Amino acid sequence: MRLLITSLLLLPSYMVFAQQPTQPARPTQEPRAKSQTEKPQTVAAAAPLTLAEAIRIGLENNYDIRVSRQDERIAENNVTRGNAGQLPVANGNFTRTFNINNTRQQREQSDPVVINGGKANSLNANATATWTVFDGLGMFIAYDRLKALNQSQRQFTRATIEETIANITDAYYVVVREFGKIGSIEEALKIGQARIDLTQARVDVGASAKVEVLTARVDFNADRSVLIQQQELLQRAKVNLNALLGRAPRIDFSPADSIVVSRSLTREEVNQALAQNNPRLQQAKLNTEVATYDRRLIRASRFPQLGLTGTYGVNRNINNAFLINTATGSVLGSNVNRVFGPSYGVVASVPIFDGFNRNRLEQNARIVEEQSKLLLDQTQLQLEAQAEQAFAQYQNRLQLLELEETNILLARENIAIALERYRLGLLTTLALREAQRTQLDAEVRLLDIRYQAKQAEIVLRRLSSGLVQAQ
Repeated sequence: MRLLITSLLLLPSYMVFAQQPTQPARPTQEPRAKSQTEKPQTVAAAAPLTLAEAIRIGLENNYDIRVSRQDERIAENNVTRGNAGQLPVANGNFTRTFNINNTRQQREQSDPVVINGGKANSLNANATATWTVFDGLGMFIAYDRLKALNQSQRQFTRATIEETIANITDAYYVVVREFGKIGSIEEALKIGQARIDLTQARVDVGASAKVEVLTARVDFNADRSVLIQQQELLQRAKVNLNALLGRAPRIDFSPADSIVVSRSLTREEVNQALAQNNPRLQQAKLNTEVATYDRRLIRASRFPQLGLTGTYGVNRNINNAFLINTATGSVLGSNVNRVFGPSYGVVASVPIFDGFNRNRLEQNARIVEEQSKLLLDQTQLQLEAQAEQAFAQYQNRLQLLELEETNILLARENIAIALERYRLGLLTTLALREAQRTQLDAEVRLLDIRYQAKQAEIVLRRLSSGLVQAQ
């Protein structure tokens, strides 16, 4: 009798397990790894954009590069011997004047002679040329200074181009990273949906409480919230890249290139290329040369200056109310005076005393020269420090990248096993959620570390002036 009662009490439980399906429905698509550039399902389709195409557009449209190129054209136009003072200077002058004069002339006790409306005119035309033949070699120093300024501006343009390419490359890979994060969140949402479906099936047969379904839906909505925020980050990244490309911020696109990190950079190669090719360092060296030329120009101004001058001119004056004094009085007549012909000579000047201003200017020029050398040393130190920091990050991220690439395989295998165990009722909801979070964190961490490794590589290539060749 006692055995019968026990059997009747346990019968509902056995009936519940008998009603539970032995093979609950699997998710329609197993979680899988996506490529970095595979379009997420929640992102609208757009035209593909490669990194090379982005760089080409940026080189054509970027405002910093366009302004720098205009400055380079100005610096190149300034490199002339005439601008340095080595060529003669010629000017033509022409003057034509007309006069209407009222004249009153009186001699001793005689009656005054009055002329009203007397007309006169004059013409003066000449061509003058001057040529400095010696100024303490200042004109040759000035010409070398102009060439150094031109080279400095070229290095500045080159630095602007390389830094813009680095910014475009970095911004492009940010878009790739945000794309990948959206794909990872979508994979997490698929796992969350599978969890909801499996939990709902258990609730329907009475094997689980409704609270587990509600918890699964809350977690699913939390992941959807993260997805929406991630979509905003992706849009910001696209707008930032479009701004660097000099085009409308609303232009949509999809990245076509993945983040591939080079593992072949060495510290010795980077430091050697930095010392030889870095445009910022080369510009600082040229600036020291310009400062030296400025000091030498002031010193040249202490020497005598010698020049040649020549003029050919015509001077004609006509006076139609000219008074001629005679024995009997003043007689009205006309006067025409014309002078023409060449003139030439030598012009020399010797500085004697200018209130010690040349001494002051030369002292200031020496200070500026020393200052430019200090700036050169500072620039070199800063670039070397940046290279050392970037290389340390580069090596560290390569190690982490290798670790995370191995770890992501474990995380994906772990979530697949956890989902299967949850389907069989061998895993709790919290354990499945933890496995889901572990995989998502591993996916995001891998994307971040891959981007950071590429970011360090970009800095190293920019500092060594090899970014353009690498792209």
